[in-house]
Amino acid sequence: MIDLEKIDFDKSGGILPVVVQDSETLEVLMVAYMNEEALKLSLETSFAHYFSRSKQRLWKKGEESGHTQKIVELFIDCDNDTLLLKVEQEGVACHTGRKSCFFTNLKNNEIVSQVVVEPSSSYSVIDVLYHTILERKNSDSSKSYTASLLNGKENSLLKKIVEEAGELTFALKDNDENEIIYESADVAYHILVALAKHNISPDRVKQELARRFGLSGIDEKNSRTK
Repeated sequence: MIDLEKIDFDKSGGILPVVVQDSETLEVLMVAYMNEEALKLSLETSFAHYFSRSKQRLWKKGEESGHTQKIVELFIDCDNDTLLLKVEQEGVACHTGRKSCFFTNLKNNEIVSQVVVEPSSSYSVIDVLYHTILERKNSDSSKSYTASLLNGKENSLLKKIVEEAGELTFALKDNDENEIIYESADVAYHILVALAKHNISPDRVKQELARRFGLSGIDEKNSRTK
């Protein structure tokens, strides 16, 4: 039986870094984080559960994609503040569709060859798009529109959101179905860019919508802190 008392959650602000290895090849698949609840769930179910700092919630690896991690062995380091999981990886570990999250050579920025599973087959388009936008932060702003928005002046991005929202309202007024869909996609994209600029996962927005679900408009407004 694992003694959770020896694990120093306080030292690391309530969450521990977790290095995840393939149990057979020992390839490092990813690095994630666990709080005490995530660790307990992992131990109880034998499947890896983590605490997402970006989503600010617990999540089971593979809850959307089916790419679960069955725990084979679990180790703690000598300082009692870092975990090592050896797992049986179902499918792939990375949201990009690669087996490992470590595929970019930092020295020359080259991508290590890996078989890529089409991420759209496992993840929602919003999740895939958001992570693609995050990756654009390090792209050349002269070659990437997304990078230019992320790395440019914030007012430029905010003006684009207002502009696209305005175009959507006119499309709605004209009752033009195709334009409504097109402009809605533009608004959604620019909002995702703004969220990425502030490192706010769209999952946080989903959680807020879920929190509001079932509340009347008046009740919801009254529940807000002023």
